[in-house]
Amino acid sequence: MENSSKSEAAVVGYAGQFVQTIPFFVAEYPNIMERIKATGAFNGSPHGSPNHIIVNEYQPGQGIMAHEDGPSYYPVVATLSLGSHALFHYYQYRPDEDVGSPGPIGRGRAVDNDPVLSVLLEPRSLVITTGSLYTSHLHGIDDLTEDLVPSAGHKIANADLLGGSEAKEALRSGGILKRKIRYSLTCRDVERVATRVPFREYLAMWYTEDSSDPWLPNRRAVLGKRVGQS
Repeated sequence: MENSSKSEAAVVGYAGQFVQTIPFFVAEYPNIMERIKATGAFNGSPHGSPNHIIVNEYQPGQGIMAHEDGPSYYPVVATLSLGSHALFHYYQYRPDEDVGSPGPIGRGRAVDNDPVLSVLLEPRSLVITTGSLYTSHLHGIDDLTEDLVPSAGHKIANADLLGGSEAKEALRSGGILKRKIRYSLTCRDVERVATRVPFREYLAMWYTEDSSDPWLPNRRAVLGKRVGQS
């Protein structure tokens, strides 16, 4: 089963992203965007606050392959976890491999399978990735139904910040944490935002037949229509 996702606040376009209204359930009560802004993590970003949010649902056994977020965003990402925990891993590229060598995530630079560090994401926790962890590392979550937590907090970067009794006990003695359904809210600042026509209006223009429009035959061709047909 693939994880389901819903994007809000922006729609991807060729010239950047088109602006849409931030949904009320993250902008009013609770005002998640303002709370993230208050951390100061986005002080240096173009808009001084996240302006883009993606909501993903992960069933037990689902994760996300190691990846980089790419240059479309300011190099800070805030990830809010709801519902269940997850072990969030950061990886680095292998310095002894050439670009173009096959790696564990496909063609490209080979990735070291041993995480540089891991963060135990508790429900209602926020992790902010910035600096070199954003610009030159990858991050991901393994496809597992349960996580084996190493004892003594080995490589768990936030071991001293854990608040849940179950997580603390698993960390203290080494144990297993079973995953449940997890919801991830990934918040970023899109540096380049289009100020032209919103995407939905752009699509509507393609379906509007104005006889004075010189591009009408081209649009009909794209839509599989012939002149004179509705």
